Amino acid sequence: MLNHQLELLAPARDAGIGIEAINHGADAVYIGGPGFGARKSADNDVADIARLVEYAHRFHARIHVTLNTILRDDELEPARRMVQQLYDAGVDSLIIQDMGLLELDLPPIQLHASTQCDIRTPQKARFLQDAGLSQLVLARELDLAQIKAIRAATSVPLEFFIHGALCVAYSGQCFISAAHTGRSANRGECNQACRLPYEVTDDQGRIIAHDKHVLSLKDNDQSANLAALVDAGIRSFKIEGRYKDMAYVKNITAHYRLLLDEILAERSDLARASSGHSSLSFTPEPAQNFNRDASDYFVNGRKEDIGAFDSPKNPGRVIGFVHKVNKDSVELETNDAETILHNGDGLCYFELHKELVGMAINTAERLPSGRWKVVPKDPLAELRHLKPGTEINRNRDMDWVRGLEKKSAERRIAVKLRLDETADGLALHLSDSDGYCARVTMPLNKEPAKDAVRAEASLRENLGKLGTTIFAPIEIALNLSQPWFVPASSINALRREGVEALETVRKNALQRLPRAVPVDPPVPYPEETLSYLANVFNHKAHDFYAKHGVKIIEAAFEAYEEEGEVSLMITKHCVRYSLSLCPKQTRGVTGVHGTIKAEPLVLINGNEKLKLVFDCKPCEMHVVGKLKRNVAQARAREIKTVPMKFYSARP
Repeated sequence: MLNHQLELLAPARDAGIGIEAINHGADAVYIGGPGFGARKSADNDVADIARLVEYAHRFHARIHVTLNTILRDDELEPARRMVQQLYDAGVDSLIIQDMGLLELDLPPIQLHASTQCDIRTPQKARFLQDAGLSQLVLARELDLAQIKAIRAATSVPLEFFIHGALCVAYSGQCFISAAHTGRSANRGECNQACRLPYEVTDDQGRIIAHDKHVLSLKDNDQSANLAALVDAGIRSFKIEGRYKDMAYVKNITAHYRLLLDEILAERSDLARASSGHSSLSFTPEPAQNFNRDASDYFVNGRKEDIGAFDSPKNPGRVIGFVHKVNKDSVELETNDAETILHNGDGLCYFELHKELVGMAINTAERLPSGRWKVVPKDPLAELRHLKPGTEINRNRDMDWVRGLEKKSAERRIAVKLRLDETADGLALHLSDSDGYCARVTMPLNKEPAKDAVRAEASLRENLGKLGTTIFAPIEIALNLSQPWFVPASSINALRREGVEALETVRKNALQRLPRAVPVDPPVPYPEETLSYLANVFNHKAHDFYAKHGVKIIEAAFEAYEEEGEVSLMITKHCVRYSLSLCPKQTRGVTGVHGTIKAEPLVLINGNEKLKLVFDCKPCEMHVVGKLKRNVAQARAREIKTVPMKFYSARP
């Protein structure tokens, strides 16, 4: 992708969703392949990906496949074979984490550095560029100044997440799931310990926070920051969500398409990365999809209100309050008289302990008073603390959902058609908005039309019948000495032949971007020592870093060589700051138990305990814990045929 082009990059759980992402304005789609993707249950076979590639390429949109897990030695060859299949299917690039892939004999496909590579510094970004990565997905935690610094040090396109769920850890730097369950986030099996409720205690065991989801963040929304991100150097704008449904992808893609188009309309120095225009049958509303409220995270600096601490669920939007609770129904007063409730809508409310309680509607009826009588699907006795005055949210609007289940967008490329007269017939010339042209001819025994006006209208009508194609006519010119009689079947055949010829020209013009060539001799890695945090899980990755001057290379955490307490998560989010216990905020909080110390703090969920360690210089938090012995033993048995210690630097 050229640095003057802006790419809207949408997720796809499957090829069908990917096609709709293209229809709703995506310039590119990222999707999981048959394996080795960081969303293990979002895999797709090569044939489906090839179908998506074929559709996307008609609009010169591109398909990126995620191969962003770390690989065992026995997985390197299967991964190499899979890459060859994806390349043969026309895939434009792979999004990778494991540097061992750069040491394999791969086809000349572009490699993009996944956010799992934890790119936070200009030095690391420049290294990855020089090592042969063609696009870099930056860490979500960066602010505008940090992005600008990375842009100044690099020349490849920079990619940044602009919407969706936020992983609380620096991507690639979370091992809680691996330590507690054996399911590695770096291998696509995260159990989302960050969404669990925790009790937070101080060094004396006193409770600071009870049953709070203190590691759960609000969702990312950079709608207001797109222009600033463009100015900072971002060129690929990425929507999170390879687990998300069709409605989410349609809605969020369309939302950001409109916002980016506004920027493009004002900036003649920038261009869109693909072709066509999407016409929508709905008005995008991000709040209609699952979300945990919105945050722009650290883009504009640290803020206090980034956590979804009360619930990791979707709270929806406030629509009104409870007027009356009956035996088997609830009467609701809506804040807006225009609000319509539907059978199947999802309602919810926060009970007295701030837990979110769902209340799905079985039937909804508007009363003469204007209030709504709602019969919930579940017995009222199960709806805790529901009483008059309780504020009610809606987190699923069935009318909205049904609307997006239908066809909701159409993407077309503008084209001009000109019908010329030739010595022995007619020629149709087509030129699209990208400047691609095609010309087709047909013989014609020229006979003057009996009704000149009607003949001309018929020619224009039949030439303009592009409804089933990817093109939309914006101009139809007839360059004829006089209106001739042309059978409708003939002009329709000429139009179809012309459309096919133009599509062929466009297809032949789309060139797969070449894979970047690493700098030779290999540039040194910014550090000479790598701990388990570097996620080196195979001998090819070890060889890669050794080639780039690293002297000490430890095995990935997933090799289960770590003993004792280690950092199981590193994050820019700070629980101490969120609880107003940061030294910059206060030296301590005096309460009924005396002064609450800022550290150490402990997170407790059932039998699980995690210690919080605060590194104030970079303003980061480490969640510290141990590998469970039973997990280590089970995984050791699983990988015993794939020895790891042969490349570990430990004595």
